Amino acid sequence: MKFSKFTYALLLGGSFFFAQQQKFTIAEAVNGLRSNLAVKNIAQFSWSGDSKSFLQSVNNAYLITEVPSLKQDTLVSLHQINKNLTGDQVLKSLPRITFIDKNKGYFKKNSKYFWIEKSANDWKVKDWVKLDDNAENTEIFSDNQGFVYTIKNNVFLNKNGKITAITEDQNEDILNGQAVHQREFGITKGIFVAPDNSQIAFYRMDQSMVKGYPIIDWSVTPAVNKNIKYPMAGTPSHHVTLGVFNTKTNKKMFLNIIGDPEQYLTSVTWSPDSKSVFVGVLNRDQNEMQLNQYDAFTGNLLKTIFEEKSEKYVEPQHQLTFFPNSNTDFIWQSQRTGYNHLFHYNLETGLVSQLTKGNYAVTDLLGFNEKKKEVYYVSTQETPLERHLYKINWLTFQSKKLDSQPGMHSGILSKDGTHLYDVYSNSFTPRAINVISTATDKSKNILTAENPLKNYQRPEIKDITLKADDGTPLYGKIILPTDFDANKKYPVIVYLYNGPHAQLITNSFPASGNLWYEFMAQRGYIVFTMDGRGSSNRGLKFEQAVFRHLGEVEMSDQLKGVEYLKSLPYVNIEKLGIHGWSFGGFMTTSFMLKHPDLFKVGVAGGPVIDWNMYEIMYTERYMDSPQKNPEGYKKANLLDKVQNLKGHLLMIHGAQDNVVVWQHSMKFLKAAVDNGVQMDYFVYPGHEHNVLGKDRVHLMQKVTDYFDEYLKK
Repeated sequence: MKFSKFTYALLLGGSFFFAQQQKFTIAEAVNGLRSNLAVKNIAQFSWSGDSKSFLQSVNNAYLITEVPSLKQDTLVSLHQINKNLTGDQVLKSLPRITFIDKNKGYFKKNSKYFWIEKSANDWKVKDWVKLDDNAENTEIFSDNQGFVYTIKNNVFLNKNGKITAITEDQNEDILNGQAVHQREFGITKGIFVAPDNSQIAFYRMDQSMVKGYPIIDWSVTPAVNKNIKYPMAGTPSHHVTLGVFNTKTNKKMFLNIIGDPEQYLTSVTWSPDSKSVFVGVLNRDQNEMQLNQYDAFTGNLLKTIFEEKSEKYVEPQHQLTFFPNSNTDFIWQSQRTGYNHLFHYNLETGLVSQLTKGNYAVTDLLGFNEKKKEVYYVSTQETPLERHLYKINWLTFQSKKLDSQPGMHSGILSKDGTHLYDVYSNSFTPRAINVISTATDKSKNILTAENPLKNYQRPEIKDITLKADDGTPLYGKIILPTDFDANKKYPVIVYLYNGPHAQLITNSFPASGNLWYEFMAQRGYIVFTMDGRGSSNRGLKFEQAVFRHLGEVEMSDQLKGVEYLKSLPYVNIEKLGIHGWSFGGFMTTSFMLKHPDLFKVGVAGGPVIDWNMYEIMYTERYMDSPQKNPEGYKKANLLDKVQNLKGHLLMIHGAQDNVVVWQHSMKFLKAAVDNGVQMDYFVYPGHEHNVLGKDRVHLMQKVTDYFDEYLKK
């Protein structure tokens, strides 16, 4: 495998030059890239329906740009829209318009939808539909004649102004039309409209067997308990079924999905002809999955297309993607060969071919060019540190990389596959955007953003490659102080996550990965971060190394990073700090207790303390159940290790955390008190799992101050 070599020499001069440069404020370090230091981008990009132009929002107007000429013109402006509106309907800024084609589209303000249509050289705007103010999870028919949405726990259809209640469950423990299974398995929604709009599939989740869990709203007096249903590992799980509502007969039925009621239903996909529904049926143990096809009119099983099994776990993450103009051929994404790849299936003959192969992962499927018989995708083929754009002929299997610059690329393919919108960044390129012609594979640049950090002190950033105990390469970064002197010794902060579905180390902008790291470098710290085994985009062997013993292999790998730091003559080994959030909070706390003499200071945010109290889907995938793996849960449990704490530990939690519930850190506090152990603690009222917005500045100032207090003395 080829790897790009990066040396981030971002020092622009000597000490005198640095003295003339700005230092990051804490607000800029935390939110700057989303505010005053934001990298220039193309806003609200979309391809036109005919794929011959693209649309973007600029200065309260939509511009249309022809390809390949890049001739540009104004399509519609805020002024033209507001001429049609009165009173409180008048818009202060340009809304996000969904264009059907270059001449018509729609936008939303609050719960009201407006239709916009070109008339001669001007535009007309008219009221379209007003949904209930409590409407959520809205899906719009492809012919724009119907809206499907939820109000509380039920599903409703507004078709041409006529409202129909699809479900009428009075029991609030039954949720219809919402994302299920804690949004694991790539599930993002709960309503699925058939391509011909004749039927609507929807999730129905019965949570009555799951114990309620209190989430207290402290903003009112007296405080209010907003119970959630949170199935913890090893406890009863909810029961999910799939309903289908016929818009012509106004009748509904449920797919006849047999098996354990606690199984997971994933990858819900309509057939292009709207006659059947495909469902990935995954057992609760998450080691066996059947991809089943069901009759959309009777609910009966038509056939099992294939099965996937694993000694550890199967993790379906994607819907089926049907080939253009085909009711029989589709692409299935699977890690069955060790990496996520594309598999071509036919409903009659089964597996046709494995389209992509090799020790790399396909990270995104972009679409097709039917005329050229090509599939477009994003993968880690060059290096796990980057993403690049590729095409492959689904008949000849000839493939080609479509971009030429290093970095993290993402793409949007036009509907006909003739043009590809390519956005990328790397350590020295804040953002560049090209339009690639798939006929010639040539690209035209439409944006090269200036570096918004050019006037700031920047540290030297080095790529590090270490080796795990089994020889697996581990990728990390070391960020040196901006006033670095190799003859001095510096305190170090290790930032880590190292959990599933996350990757910290990539060749992207900024090279550090986080401006707070650079802020700390300006304050005289070395910052080190590394992805160990268990993190994503390195294949199943790398990810599944943590199976049944979370926190052990990850710690072994992170210790390799610590060994590296100790080998550096400019590292003060007496002043090591560690910080992480969520899984990183779990790892931070684990280090402070299992290696109490290693780190002087730790800051653990939203930490998992006892995996018995984390949700079923995630925990049982990586740990198996507590009943089957009691030893693994015991080793990972931090409540009986509090007495080992020697260093300074600050634990932080959101008071309304519904992901890692507050009880994790509260039980840890109780264990600390019971054992006479002193520690520090802070809570953010009103915040769930992540502390965002202006309060995040407060959070990171607190983290900074804590390291300053105990690592700078």
